[in-house]
Amino acid sequence: MNTPVLLALGLLGSLSVAAATSYPLTVTDDLGRTVTLKAEPRRIIAMLPSHTETLAALGAADKLIATDTYSNYPQAVVARLPKVGSAYQPNLEAILALKPDLVLADESAGSRLTQKLSQAGLTVYGGTGQTFNEVFEKIAVLGKLTNREANATRLIAGMRADLNALQSSVAGLPRVSTYYEIDPSPYSVGPNSFIGTLISKAGGQTIVPGTLGDFPKLDPELIVQRNPQVMVGLTLDDARARPGWAGLRAVTGGRVFRPTPEERDALSRPGPRLAQALRALIRYLHPEAHP
Repeated sequence: MNTPVLLALGLLGSLSVAAATSYPLTVTDDLGRTVTLKAEPRRIIAMLPSHTETLAALGAADKLIATDTYSNYPQAVVARLPKVGSAYQPNLEAILALKPDLVLADESAGSRLTQKLSQAGLTVYGGTGQTFNEVFEKIAVLGKLTNREANATRLIAGMRADLNALQSSVAGLPRVSTYYEIDPSPYSVGPNSFIGTLISKAGGQTIVPGTLGDFPKLDPELIVQRNPQVMVGLTLDDARARPGWAGLRAVTGGRVFRPTPEERDALSRPGPRLAQALRALIRYLHPEAHP
């Protein structure tokens, strides 16, 4: 998906005449399953916050009848909807009782939610964006599934324009080695994950080798060896308390940042708030850029 910025700036009006989605519609999800919608879905349950946020950004929030436990944005949308558990602890009885005509889930073998719901006779799409480009691909897929293809094209073009403008603010600045902590295990992010790509666009470089995968659990010794200039996802006190970390560059320089809850949500969700996530990362890595 390489939508030109020019599209976002000058040609969006022509997108409103895009043809409506034709049903029955068949797509393949991230588990390799064939998913068929006989008609435009009108009762959707989103089992991931990124799906909830994407449907809202596509103008399809009125189709939502429930969300997962962790969906908290946009507040005006989620406040009116019941919660039906999470990918790993779904309330299957509540989901079935709501009679959805489409459930948006993940592709994780660990949760097996997609399999459970499909076996119960529901139409389920299992898939999320793991890489940067997959975020846009999933927005396009959800736009197609919900008959919001023109809105999806506009959303993608606008997001790419915002992201390109932010990236240009750090053009030419030195790369900052960065440790991004998902949780204290420690899980982090590889360079090919969507968060790793955002770090690169913010003028940084994750210390995690690509060979370890997109969201690997690290040996803490690797973090000590790589000696990052910036740490994101924990507090300075947290970092000082870790064995061998007190003398690391990020710690001695006081460049350890814990995102606000809203920033953390934007950073961790492969959805329409990527520009907000990138703006936060630029503030941490290159505050002189004034994003």
